[in-house]
Amino acid sequence: MEEKLDYISINKQTWNDKTDVHIGSEFYDNEGFLKGKSTLNAIELELLGDVKGKKILHLQCHFGQDTMTFARMGASAVGVDLSDKAVQRATEFANQLNLDATFVCCDIYDAQQHIEEKFDIVFTSYGTIGWFPDLEKWANVIAHFLKPNGRFVMADFHPVVWMYDNDFKEVFYSYFNIEPIVEEESGTYAETQADLQTKSVGWNHPISEILNSLLQSGLELNQFNEFDYSPYNCFNEMEEFEAGKFRIKAFGNKIPMVYSILATKK
Repeated sequence: MEEKLDYISINKQTWNDKTDVHIGSEFYDNEGFLKGKSTLNAIELELLGDVKGKKILHLQCHFGQDTMTFARMGASAVGVDLSDKAVQRATEFANQLNLDATFVCCDIYDAQQHIEEKFDIVFTSYGTIGWFPDLEKWANVIAHFLKPNGRFVMADFHPVVWMYDNDFKEVFYSYFNIEPIVEEESGTYAETQADLQTKSVGWNHPISEILNSLLQSGLELNQFNEFDYSPYNCFNEMEEFEAGKFRIKAFGNKIPMVYSILATKK
């Protein structure tokens, strides 16, 4: 229990510290978002389909841009995040825009204690599961919140990407989940020169662990896709080889950058 409280408190502080920097960053373009810009990418939109009239639970929503994009698409959306500052700002923006989006601050593992509804879609994306030590617990949360025939949609950075050092010069970390990874960082992926010092605790999860956790929770795997690009310029040493598509310059199309999952609760 002490270990859980430690990583939770460390990571919550980190994301509280990052929130204000991210909201003002060019990376998130919150000004454009508030004017109507969608924040979803083709990778996840292909799996989501038409969400009009659907109830969507967005896990690890940060300050809610994707959650509110769902609301703009006609869904009723609930976003969950560990950072109370992010949830506060998301709530402010949703009220400002008069959207059908609400936000809950809690540890995802404890979400059942805070949310009573069931959902047509559970969604999570980009930089999410590395904050969890136990994916079986994570997958059980997803299965709990899905209605029968409900869909889980996920897009995230491929675990191969997390093996490398920050400048992609060498394989630095194990592909497998063997121990917590404690890192101290200057700046942030959204604002590399920001005057910000943070500490975080994370875990690498191989594809087998991700898929097996979902299957063991009772979900049926419908699609698993891998992509040789990222829709975000959020790592060092990247190049934009097509509009909105980024790769590690030295690697080209030789490694997977992103994967996506569509699974269904039967």
